[in-house]
Amino acid sequence: PSEISLGAIMSHLEESYFMQLARLEVPRPEREFKFHPTRKWRADFAWPERFLLVEIEGGVYSRGRHTRGKGFETDMTKYNAATMAGFKVLRFSGNMVSSGEAAKKTKEFFEAWPPL
Repeated sequence: PSEISLGAIMSHLEESYFMQLARLEVPRPEREFKFHPTRKWRADFAWPERFLLVEIEGGVYSRGRHTRGKGFETDMTKYNAATMAGFKVLRFSGNMVSSGEAAKKTKEFFEAWPPL
């Protein structure tokens, strides 16, 4: 039996989220958006003109990198930097993507925060 990598699962979740956004007529996001001028940090999805970043968090129940000490702290540093740069950051688990909640919450953002 072959093992499915976390990268393959994340790719599937990100594609699912992207397609759900399109079905809900949410504006098309940029993918792998580099939001920091000196760090290599990227957000999974971004709407730079709206200062919104979305991160899909993998391994939530499998003690993946995002939920273990060092990875968790690294993520906090990244998200704090994004916030200090003026971005709002929405974070979603794989289950939230699979259920459609992530795309619905993103749509709610656009309804609650219309463009200026």
